[in-house]
Amino acid sequence: MSRFVRPSKYRHVYGTAAKKEGCLDNVKVSNNAWDTNLVSTNGRYVALNWNASGGGAFAVMPVDRPGKFPDIYPLCRGHTATVLDTAWSPFHEDIVVSGSDDGTLGIWKIDSSMFAILDMTEKEREKAGDVKDIAPLARINTGTRKVGQIVFHPTASGLVAVSTGDHQVRIYDITSIIEGGSDGSNIQPSSVMAGPRDSIQSFDFDYSGDRLAVTSRDKQFRIYDARKGGEPIAQAPGHEGVKGARVIWCGDSDRLITTGFTRTSDRQMFLWNSSDLSKPVKSLTLDTSSGVVMPFWSDNQVIFLAGKGDGNVRYYELEGDELYELAEYKSTEPQRGMTFVPRRTVNANDNEIGKAFKVTGNLIQPISFQVPRRAENFQSDIFPPAASIVPALTGAEFFSGKRATPNLISLENGSNIKGSTGQATSSAATPALSRPVSPVKSAAIPVQDTREEPTYSTKQDLQDSAAATSRHVPITTSNGNRSATATPVVSTPNANTSSPTEMNALREELEILKEEMAKRDTLIRKLEVENERLRANERKVREAVGI
Repeated sequence: MSRFVRPSKYRHVYGTAAKKEGCLDNVKVSNNAWDTNLVSTNGRYVALNWNASGGGAFAVMPVDRPGKFPDIYPLCRGHTATVLDTAWSPFHEDIVVSGSDDGTLGIWKIDSSMFAILDMTEKEREKAGDVKDIAPLARINTGTRKVGQIVFHPTASGLVAVSTGDHQVRIYDITSIIEGGSDGSNIQPSSVMAGPRDSIQSFDFDYSGDRLAVTSRDKQFRIYDARKGGEPIAQAPGHEGVKGARVIWCGDSDRLITTGFTRTSDRQMFLWNSSDLSKPVKSLTLDTSSGVVMPFWSDNQVIFLAGKGDGNVRYYELEGDELYELAEYKSTEPQRGMTFVPRRTVNANDNEIGKAFKVTGNLIQPISFQVPRRAENFQSDIFPPAASIVPALTGAEFFSGKRATPNLISLENGSNIKGSTGQATSSAATPALSRPVSPVKSAAIPVQDTREEPTYSTKQDLQDSAAATSRHVPITTSNGNRSATATPVVSTPNANTSSPTEMNALREELEILKEEMAKRDTLIRKLEVENERLRANERKVREAVGI
């Protein structure tokens, strides 16, 4: 063993958790077992999957207003089932997107006036009457059972990728919704990634958004051309364990990190070269804990690993093709979920290279990761430029073949640095805008897939397939073989076979059902608010009599 310690600027990074008065207190975290981070942030607001009745809901809380939140708090409501994931637009600070078990995508615009309730006293809140929940700008029906994970495109404004219950990843352009010109009813996916045979567990865009890496429950690791969609351009066996696997790209390099489990349930981390998926470049066994490992990348070349059910956060530095363990933030409070702020919002004056929000119990606790330095001047060696809030492309430009790296912002003076641009080349090659860590011969594993399901690459393909599916669905026998005959399936009324009178009657019936469901949800919310009020009063009585 070497007597010399490897020099590193981040070897002594330490984490400092906020005290209770600096936390977001009295939050009600969703009890749903779906594997997401439960919480997301853009540095200004935090969105949390909420434990609510009467359909799915999530709460948005301002980061600069810590303390105990009221028992009755305005929620973002619009889904008919549990909210599974949320994500903030990297280019619009007031836009957040939610995915739900009802198969819909909700797009929300956050107005700071909704937080006026935090300035009211308890008596003022009671006098103000019922709490006013927030309605979405629009909802997109994906036509599937659920929307499980959501990731925004890193360079193109308005593009958001979602995983759906039919084991696909779909990219939607929601620009028209953000600009106020659409209600979402006519929006179709711009590209669809197919191939996984089981639930998608995680996915992430590369630095320029040209490629998409996906992990799924079938234990395969896939890379896609985000523009073309369809089948993967590269595929390899991933982690052998059955529990959740996660993936992140390592900034502007062609390396990726996946976390998962071995066959014997040890937690592990793989470093991959995206040009050669024949085997991982590096493999590390972490420990024997059972919680899913959530990886987070920082452009300081630091990877933060937070395990669900753990209280600790490990961090590693990527140098060349080696992963060097730096230190570990330790805590006795286990985390149910975690998220990191965009790096442009860190506090450079305190040498803060990362800031996390940890969900534990009924708290959301900020954790600041800092480099211990006494210097008062800006430390340029530990603060490279960060991705800015200005998009490099529009969604239309991206799908027309234009490509760009993210626009950057200096953390020293706020000046903008424009990203490089170009035209997309062959999807099978490593993009020229990605920086390789070390030269490796390209030998991506060819994908062999003999399934009969169609590949959806464009909007028209998806629409044609949906129309065909509404007419006929093949019968699958118990041994997995399809029969030669097809059974007609009645779905939505067809204008060619239904009379105008029947169509109008069905539309009226549908509107009546929608109104009844809205009334039901309103009543449930009122009962929920009243229940919270009674609980709060009971707690006050107990405190008053000393019980």
